[in-house]
Amino acid sequence: MKEEIQAYHQNQSAGDLEICDLLATVIDAELPEAESKIWHAHPVWFLNGNPIVGYSKLKSGVRLMFWSGADFGEEKLKAGTGKFKDASISYTTAEQVEVNEVQRWLKKAREIQWDYKNLVKRKGQLERLS
Repeated sequence: MKEEIQAYHQNQSAGDLEICDLLATVIDAELPEAESKIWHAHPVWFLNGNPIVGYSKLKSGVRLMFWSGADFGEEKLKAGTGKFKDASISYTTAEQVEVNEVQRWLKKAREIQWDYKNLVKRKGQLERLS
């Protein structure tokens, strides 16, 4: 795990640290080719410069977000409210994280992608990559 992501984790409460460590481990294992970094103050994984998955601490827990998750067809992932294709799930304990679900979603994240990398260049218009 990258140092900057470890530093993000160390700033979390014990329970949230456990969730973050678990999510990072699963994401790193399923997307070994992805670049990970702190982006907009949160850990995010990218494939070919396109944001795929990340998580952030909210008042309600740790939110795992998939940039193209609205198209995964997964009931537990709640679509965002804006014009984008994001979807997320929140966790308050590490026991709530079903690793096999997260693994399935990560496989879909590799296969189903919208082009966020070129969003500004396209003046806010998303195009499907795969």
